[in-house]
Amino acid sequence: MKLVIAEKPSVANSLAAVLGATTRKDGYLEGGGWLVSWCLGHLAGLADAATYNPDYAKWRYDDLPILPESWRFTIAKDKRDQFDVLRTLLRREDVTEVVNACDAGREGELIFRTVYCLAGCTKPIRRLWISSMEDSAIREGFANLRPGADYDGLHQAALCRAKADWLVGINATRLFSVLYHRTLNIGRVMSPTLALIVQREAEIDAFKPVPFYTVALELPGFSAASSRMDNKDTAEQLRQACEGGMATVKQVERKDKTEKPPALYDLTTLQRDANRLLGFTAQQTLDYLQNLYEKKLCTYPRTDSRYLTSDMAEGLPVLVNLVANAMPFRKGIAISCDAAAVINDKKVTDHHAVIPTRNIREADLSALPVGERAILELVALRLLCAVAPPHTYAETAVTVECADTEFTAKGRTVKQPGWRALDAAYRASMKNAEPDNDNESKALPELTEGQKLPVAGAAVKEGKTTPPKHYTEDTLLSAMETAGKDEMPEDAERKGLGTPATRASILEKLVQMGFVERRGKQLLPTKDGHNLACVLPDVLTSPQLTAQWETELTAIAKGQADPEGFMAGIAEMTRGLIANYSQISEDAQKLFQTERVVIGKCPRCGESVYEGKKNYYCGNRSCQFVMWKNDRFFEERRKAFTPKIAAALLKDGKAKVKGLYSERTGKTYDGTVLLCDTGEKYVNYRIEQRK
Repeated sequence: MKLVIAEKPSVANSLAAVLGATTRKDGYLEGGGWLVSWCLGHLAGLADAATYNPDYAKWRYDDLPILPESWRFTIAKDKRDQFDVLRTLLRREDVTEVVNACDAGREGELIFRTVYCLAGCTKPIRRLWISSMEDSAIREGFANLRPGADYDGLHQAALCRAKADWLVGINATRLFSVLYHRTLNIGRVMSPTLALIVQREAEIDAFKPVPFYTVALELPGFSAASSRMDNKDTAEQLRQACEGGMATVKQVERKDKTEKPPALYDLTTLQRDANRLLGFTAQQTLDYLQNLYEKKLCTYPRTDSRYLTSDMAEGLPVLVNLVANAMPFRKGIAISCDAAAVINDKKVTDHHAVIPTRNIREADLSALPVGERAILELVALRLLCAVAPPHTYAETAVTVECADTEFTAKGRTVKQPGWRALDAAYRASMKNAEPDNDNESKALPELTEGQKLPVAGAAVKEGKTTPPKHYTEDTLLSAMETAGKDEMPEDAERKGLGTPATRASILEKLVQMGFVERRGKQLLPTKDGHNLACVLPDVLTSPQLTAQWETELTAIAKGQADPEGFMAGIAEMTRGLIANYSQISEDAQKLFQTERVVIGKCPRCGESVYEGKKNYYCGNRSCQFVMWKNDRFFEERRKAFTPKIAAALLKDGKAKVKGLYSERTGKTYDGTVLLCDTGEKYVNYRIEQRK
């Protein structure tokens, strides 16, 4: 009997259907000599600090750094039952071999190995490594199972990543939270990503726009523009000199140009386009793509490759035709397939690019959720474009002279639309599609050098230099991908912040923790986010550190680096961090204090009254005045004690309130609430009697 362990129940069901394991049991499926079960994602993880020492339950500087000598794992409470199922299956005497069918990547390897080790299993491991959940891909994968030992390095890299993130996260988070009296979550990838956003805002704030001027000439069939000028008077003089005059064609340059089709999507480029074109967040795109993968309509999502392998070349024309027939926007456009443009074995690591599967032929795409269908169409468009002919055009650049000054104009004539015909058809099918500004240039009339042209009009146009743009998820993902690249060696395989699989969750965490806010498509730092990025040392905010980690982890996965040496370096860095930040100034400690909202003046002492989480309280500590939000008076009348009501009571001693509930009549009414403060411990209220 062979035991197959998948990462999720949905994947396990697909594998079991192909293997013939159709009998459903408690937590697994059985049949045909196979047992198929699943992990529910990360069943077990590194234990929290208090597991090593109960004293660590409290956060204190004196306990830092926390550096476990031997690492412990804990099983999530809500996943204990499934772990027990797996442990029983792994220990069954009739199980001779275990197949790791968790997602084919670094984290999938960690998920499986952690369960395997915690269950005390020593049975032989085989590895299923597939990029598609199609039945044919599953069958081929099981026919070519690889020895588990081939992935020992990948497991070591995954374990080092988890331990290093634990050490930096636990120690840095506790250190800065204790110093600043506020929970400040700090992470190896999260903190430098926040620093990128804060740095961009600083560049925007520091930017001072500089005006510039150009002169535009209206000529027969086209317009030409001068170069930029700093002085408006100079531009006005040029305009007057050209007005009603003649311009001479000095140079006409015609070039035939070719625009190659774009490469296929990896996860990051798909997330970027989905944000720009569809407004999806990186996490939404990943979720939709994961669902399409599990529905067998797209290949493996968490890939950093934009090419396919040579063994896929033969079947590619059939796939391209199936995809074209399923896409309404390509009607009337001839489809071709240049497989060589997308095949490159050297540029495919663990997984090839994201493409649709042949199952698109039978699928009812109209039944898909809107987000999933939009992502599938985007992936389909990219496949069709990537194998289509190049876009060719003739570009003409003209220089004319007027009043001893050169003016230039460019135009283009499309010779062969190629892949851009598909791209234009897709954009035309979208509501509110963003225009394709790259392809907007119009054709120029036929011109010859020395030709004289009458100037029909001249105008001065004013512009200003523009600041850098706020980050969107599109541009931030690009920045994360290239962060620190200038400091990395040329042959470094994985550069930048995080991996395609983790970047989306990093952005979500920054938003959830209140360090970044979304405003439309823009990602902006909050006040706390700005302060945090400013107080953290370079070692935690510099992209070079995490980019270097990723390079070392890739080397560990290939067996080219020592895991123990890597972890020793992380521990040393952690010790140095704690030693360098033992204390900060009193002013600095107030950086993250919540700004108190003033509601009004205290009726007892005249000091300001502030809003707290549960009450409205006097800022004078010796004064006992406090109004509780859960006061029985308001609860009985089923009315929230809002800041607006509190402010009115403090200002006028009364507040008009709508929708007060009467227990006597069971109905609501509008009334005036009076503040009745006798100076005792509790403040009282009553309803003003109607006259």
